[in-house]
Amino acid sequence: MVPCEGSMSTLSDIRLPAPVRLANAIGTALRRAGLPLFRLDPDVLLETAARRTGLADFGDDCFREPLRRLIESLESEARLTPLGRYAARADLLRLLENRLRMRDEMRRHPEMCEAEIRAPLFILGLPRTGTSILHELLAQDPDNRVPMSWEVMYPWPPPESATYDTDPRIEQTDRHLNGIDRLIPSFKSIHPMGARLPQECVALTAHDFATMVYHTTHNVPSYQRWLEQADLVPVYRSHRRQLQYLQWRCPARRWVLKSPGHLWALDALLQVYPDARIVQTHRDPLEVLASLVSLIRVLRRIATDHVDPLEIGRDWAVRLAAGLNKTMAVRAGGALRPEQVFDLDFRSFVGNEIASIRRIYSHFGMELSDEAEARMRRFLADNPRDKHGTHRYALEQFGLDPATERTRFAEYIEKHMTKG
Repeated sequence: MVPCEGSMSTLSDIRLPAPVRLANAIGTALRRAGLPLFRLDPDVLLETAARRTGLADFGDDCFREPLRRLIESLESEARLTPLGRYAARADLLRLLENRLRMRDEMRRHPEMCEAEIRAPLFILGLPRTGTSILHELLAQDPDNRVPMSWEVMYPWPPPESATYDTDPRIEQTDRHLNGIDRLIPSFKSIHPMGARLPQECVALTAHDFATMVYHTTHNVPSYQRWLEQADLVPVYRSHRRQLQYLQWRCPARRWVLKSPGHLWALDALLQVYPDARIVQTHRDPLEVLASLVSLIRVLRRIATDHVDPLEIGRDWAVRLAAGLNKTMAVRAGGALRPEQVFDLDFRSFVGNEIASIRRIYSHFGMELSDEAEARMRRFLADNPRDKHGTHRYALEQFGLDPATERTRFAEYIEKHMTKG
């Protein structure tokens, strides 16, 4: 049996507030009557974003196919509630408007895209392997620049050093995140959120509608299958431009970035960032799988009444194995020099966070200042692991057989989990 945190929970624990359920019921009835509530039409969304911003230049067209495929999957597979449709439409419009505004700034100030991004540090690993807390701790170092949630959600105008800690978008972002907390109070026990917390690269690649986050928040398997076969080099070029945009008036000595999605796209990442430094986190995939499926079922419950934990388990078991195999193949092919990568075992990291970070800094020839270490220690003290409650899960809850799954991940376990 895979170890779990606390006792097993069920979907009955995830219940939207009564007013939301009522609004969904009314909205569903209206759609059945033929009223097109919250249309998800690519052309209409593009026109609406252009009208709201007064801009028309979306940049290159690489985003159009993933946007179209995403919307097709949302319409045909995600079984969205009216709330889900409203949220999806609002988010797509936000991203399109961000894209227009960032593109306009880059056009008017082309010098921002000439700035250098040298040896960025990328944290990658399966979800639920300590990537978030590591990212949060590294963000405490004043020499490190991370994309904060507020500046990624609302990147226009470009953030500035003088107002970075007082920007009104911080409060705007916290209001948005508090709305999610009111819908699903249990979510922050799984994944804490905050405007001043580091954001994953999925929020950057979302501006190109090419991110695995959509298949975690919605059931969009057709879109995800396409994404896993797509050429993501243009997406990482856009990712780089966005970092240049964010650092234009708020300089970065060293970018520290993270996303589990990089596992599936390490080859594309390295084409755009050949001098990248990689920290890959490792944890028993069976523990990861149980935790991730638990997270996904909570996320999807916001947008649909049809959440099948067994389907999620079957689907993501295959996908996680594919992501690990992809990264192992890229590394085995010699795309990364030994000095470019540091492997971090979850078992040695938890409870020994500062010592682990010292080892990371030493490996890459980086200096960990006394100030940075003190800030990291304060962050750990202020954010204990169970600050927002305990996340409960078990592998069998999702219809997965531990022996079968251990066979599926055997190569990875043999390579990365047999020590210690």
